[in-house]
Amino acid sequence: MKILIDFFPILLFFGAYKFYDIYVGTAVLLQMMHKITLALILVFGTLTLVLHDERFIKWKPTVLYAAMALALAVAVWVYKKNFLKMLLGSQISLPEPVWMRLNMVWVAYSAFMAAINGYVAAYYSTEAWVNFKLWGYAFPLVFIVGQGIYISRYISADDTEKPAP
Repeated sequence: MKILIDFFPILLFFGAYKFYDIYVGTAVLLQMMHKITLALILVFGTLTLVLHDERFIKWKPTVLYAAMALALAVAVWVYKKNFLKMLLGSQISLPEPVWMRLNMVWVAYSAFMAAINGYVAAYYSTEAWVNFKLWGYAFPLVFIVGQGIYISRYISADDTEKPAP
């Protein structure tokens, strides 16, 4: 059942892409990502409240990051589709190897975030985990800035002058 849940957004994206186009597929995928995040919050939050067990809400980020790493990896290795390029390719023109490296970096980053959250959730107090969640936002900030610096050398002046869609 978990495999079906993990691959359902990918299947919806693939179906929408094949029957319509990349734009419909992307819209379906984004809507599914929001719904999955909401579902995880509702499920893990409800379990936390009903069972009065804080472990559930502490593990929600681990599940979300692990699912993201898995989805990006499966998309590129199994379906030969690069979700980052499909989502951002109309806005940023990058060489194919750069898109592939970005995808791999996102897989590694998501796996790292899943692992570090899982470690803190498992081995530290709830107070320490909450503090980690607050101060742990440095990881995404550093990651995004580093990614921006990396791709900036591949972005031409033509890309920066394009009007917004």
